[in-house]
Amino acid sequence: MLDEQTSALGRQESHLHGWIRNRLWAQVLLGLAVGIVVGSLLSPDAALVSRHAAETIGNWLALPGRLFLGLITMVLVPLVFVSILQGLIAPQNSEQLRSIGLKLAGFILVTTVAAAVFGVVLAETLQPGSYVSGFEAVRTLPSVADPPTRLPLPDYLVNLIPVNPAKSILNQDMLAIVVLALLLGIASRQVDRERLAGFLGFFQGLLEIAMMVVKWAMYLTPYAVLGLSAQLIAEVGFSSITGMSIYMATVVLGLLGVLAFYLLLVTVLARISPWQFLKAIASVQLLAFSTSSSAAVMPLSIETATTKLGVPASRADLIIPLGATMNMAGTALYQSVAVLFLAQMVGVELNTAEIITLVTTLVLSTIGAPGTPGVSIAILTTVVASLGIPTEGMVLILGVDRLLDMCRTVVNVTGDLTACALLKPKWADQPAAAGSFT
Repeated sequence: MLDEQTSALGRQESHLHGWIRNRLWAQVLLGLAVGIVVGSLLSPDAALVSRHAAETIGNWLALPGRLFLGLITMVLVPLVFVSILQGLIAPQNSEQLRSIGLKLAGFILVTTVAAAVFGVVLAETLQPGSYVSGFEAVRTLPSVADPPTRLPLPDYLVNLIPVNPAKSILNQDMLAIVVLALLLGIASRQVDRERLAGFLGFFQGLLEIAMMVVKWAMYLTPYAVLGLSAQLIAEVGFSSITGMSIYMATVVLGLLGVLAFYLLLVTVLARISPWQFLKAIASVQLLAFSTSSSAAVMPLSIETATTKLGVPASRADLIIPLGATMNMAGTALYQSVAVLFLAQMVGVELNTAEIITLVTTLVLSTIGAPGTPGVSIAILTTVVASLGIPTEGMVLILGVDRLLDMCRTVVNVTGDLTACALLKPKWADQPAAAGSFT
């Protein structure tokens, strides 16, 4: 009897191990849970180890995560460039390509504006900045770095053209790389395909090599999630963020609203059940939450779009990289709440014209922002300073930014996959094979 129970238990353990091993989302979720527990034990709240020891242990725990992000960053440029190029050159008529481009641009513009406006309405309604007291003491802290000077619109448009492609690649200027890929892809469609055989073959090989590196990186995913989450909780702790709970709750509530909007679009326009959609993209969302980078999960987003949402590879290769660079509705909402939060703390009242300027500035700033951790802070500092709001309050924002960055990245990648679902052709009901130039 005991042997039978032991055998049954062994089968259950084997089944559980196989279930976790074959499902990336389960591995990521398990790594996240373990990371939170380990980080809590190392945090200042628990006080089980010294601060120096916690930092040392946290750095070692985060090593797989840093290696994961390093490998993804190493191949990010060829992934984005070649994926867009492939999506443009893959067999489809020019009218279809133009239609996809216009619809994607419309989707990004509408959802980004809607998210920014929703953030303004939410922040004006809940007034999270009014719950923070003692801001005069905060103003004595060192100010954040001066924001970069904003270029006039004509100069900004001219600077979109990557006049020095090599410099853009070395600096990983993702917007310039996207523009370069778009220009070369559109121009390549006007050239005889036989003359492009060598050109296209080179980039096809480059893409396959980059995807192999991504495959290696994906083996680190559960350990990366565990280490990064443990390091974050060990550094921040839970008690240190309670003073900002109203602000954080406002942002999270807003992000949930944007997520619900995406699910509504998927349900009404793409005729996909919201639960079915969430189940299909769960692994991408969990990885985005742990890495805080929509660019880092781009390969998994493309694979999910093609294999689980049935999007043709040629469309996924175009929509996902563009979305990872330009589709930032979650970031727009976060920034609109953060700006008004800072204004409310110091008693600065924004009139209607200034709020319209705020929304316009956020939309223009977030579209084209790199999908990497921390970039939102640079944009936010610029917007706050342009509205005459003291930047000293950024000290509070910085304290909880990483946690909120994780949340808004989930919304951003959900938006990319929503765009894929909406722009999937009606005939593409089956998962598409991997795309190629030929």
